[in-house]
Amino acid sequence: MIDPLHHGLSVLVVDDEEPALAELAYLLGQDERVSTTCTASGGPAALRLLETASVDVVFCDIAMPGLDGLDLARVLARFARRPQVVFVTAYDQHAVDAFDLRATDYVMKPVRAERLREAVRRVVEARDGGPEPAAEDETIAVELGGVTRFVQRSHVRYVEAQGDYARLHTADESHLLRIPLATLEERWGTAGFVRIHRSTLVALQHVDEVRSDGGRYSVRLGEDELAVSRRHTRELRDRLIRSARPGRV
Repeated sequence: MIDPLHHGLSVLVVDDEEPALAELAYLLGQDERVSTTCTASGGPAALRLLETASVDVVFCDIAMPGLDGLDLARVLARFARRPQVVFVTAYDQHAVDAFDLRATDYVMKPVRAERLREAVRRVVEARDGGPEPAAEDETIAVELGGVTRFVQRSHVRYVEAQGDYARLHTADESHLLRIPLATLEERWGTAGFVRIHRSTLVALQHVDEVRSDGGRYSVRLGEDELAVSRRHTRELRDRLIRSARPGRV
């Protein structure tokens, strides 16, 4: 049931392919959190519709003739009341652009009903939830030359596995911690740390840039550039997009 304190979502679906447009509109119309659904066959048609209507979220394809989905999102970003944007596409190479445009979600075609419901959940949460409370910082005791020092977790940019230990990297130094990387991943996941490689965790708040070269991703944290394995690319993409949602810090 829809929460009586919040109205259902008004949705605009944009896709130049009629079968995909009809299927997506139908699936969204089956979601009890969606109150109204309208459609447009391309970017220009979407903008004409939005001259007289206001929507909460635009679900749009990326590869469209003329004004494509990324260009449409850039125009929407200038609206006084900016609708959220969920990209629905068959291509994953636009994830970095989606992150830069603060997309709420990035759904791959062919669209699965359960994945679409998750996208709607994220839209509702971004609209109604407000900023998530910041995770409480943690002080880590590390040894350096026989002296115990204390490092704040918020200063850690990334963590590398070294056997059964983990090496913490801050802006100007590193420290060996007698804890396995897998344990830190579980403990620090809610604080914005995400695995990008079997031997590397990064803190999303310290990611300055995401790069894509021939389908291979890397992240830049200050002067350090770290490779993202193919296995962990989707998780990183999803976490980055969620962290950049409207209403999020």
